[in-house]
Parts: sequence; structure tokens; C-alpha cells
Amino acid sequence: MQNVSHVNDVNLIVYMFRAIIQLTRIDKPIGTLLLLWPTLCGLFLASTHNPSWRLIVVFSIGVFLTRSAGCVINDIFDQKYDKHVARTKTRPLASGQLTTNVALIVFFILIVSAFILAVTTLRLNTIFLTIPALIIFVTYPLMKRFFSIPQAYLAIAFSMGILMAFMELQNHIGMTGWLLFIANMFWVLGYDTIYALEDAEYDKNIAIHSSALTFKEYVVHYIALFYLAFLGLLIYIGILL
Repeated sequence: MQNVSHVNDVNLIVYMFRAIIQLTRIDKPIGTLLLLWPTLCGLFLASTHNPSWRLIVVFSIGVFLTRSAGCVINDIFDQKYDKHVARTKTRPLASGQLTTNVALIVFFILIVSAFILAVTTLRLNTIFLTIPALIIFVTYPLMKRFFSIPQAYLAIAFSMGILMAFMELQNHIGMTGWLLFIANMFWVLGYDTIYALEDAEYDKNIAIHSSALTFKEYVVHYIALFYLAFLGLLIYIGILL
């Protein structure tokens, strides 16, 4: 009987571990990369030489923790909506694999870890920037309830790493930093509007806003404009440098 109980305990731990991996999207790293690439661009452009490996590691870990925490809080807020969408109905909270309390514990562990990392490694001014970044990440899921283009809010969230990189290396943001920040916002608007097209019909049925629904029949034109603006600003940054 003890062996059976031990096996059941192990199976439960493995089950929860897999569910937490799905909750934090560790099994789907593309979201982390989409946040990491612009952050690393900011680090390299803000540095007069190559940035130190210490900063690259610190910012990379920070990106991983922040993105994972963002996924968790997104699923906590959206679990009732996720049940009605084919792409998201199997997520751990929507499917009942994990409870909200467990998800909240995971969220706070990630946030506290990110805060400790920032406080022990970054400049004070950079740490101050983590506060609005955290607020934006945490509140993004709520934007879909009433803001017609929530992707614009996500674009700000996914571009904050650029501002933090410039603040950390130069102690100010400057023209290049702000231009790269705006360019990245256009990039995020482009790819996340494409992403929103997949859920457009579901979003309409459950009264969730998205740029795919807001732009309607002109959505492809807007996506093209976003990418052109992104490329144009990158070229201009290149000329400035």
C-alpha cells in the first residue's frame, strides 16, 4: 500500500509540474524570444562596445521571468474566456488541471524572483522602470475587455526592455532608445494583429476586443503599415548610428 501511495504522490507531482510548465509557457519559448530579441537589441545599441556577459545573462533571465509571469496572470484573468476558445481551452486553468491559488503562488514566485534579480544587479533608475513595466504586464489581460486595440498595450509591454537596457548602460534613454522603442511597438502591433486573426471569431462571440476585429476588412493594410513603419525606423536608426 505504501508503494502505491508513493507512486500516486510521484504521479501527482509530475502532473502538476507538467501543468506548471504549460502555465508558464516554458514549453513554448517563442514568446520569450519575441521579448528577448528587442531587449538584446537595446543592450547592444546602448553599449559603446559589446555589453558585458553579466548584463546579457541578467536581462535574459529577467525576460524569462517576466514573460512567464505575464503568461500566468493572463491565464488567471482569462480562464473563463479561454474555455470558449479552441486554441486555449486546454490551458491548465481553463481545463481545471491547476487551481487559481496554485497559479497565484507561481506568479508571486516569478515576480519576487524578478524583483530580487533587478534589485541586486541593476541601477536604481533601471529598477524604477521595472515598476511601470510590471504594471503594464499585469494589467494587459484586462485591456481586452474595454480597449479596442489591446495589442498596442502589449506593444508597450514588449518594448519596455529596450528602455531598461538604455537606462542601465547610459543612465538615460536618448533618441536612439526612444526610436527603437517605437519601432519595436510597430513590430509587435504587426505580428500580434496577425496572431489575433486566429481568434477573431471567438473574440467576437465572447465580446473580447482585438486589433483584428477593430481594423476589420483593412486589417492586412494596417499590418503592412506597421511593418513598413518598423523597417523605416530601423533604417533611420541605422543612419543615425
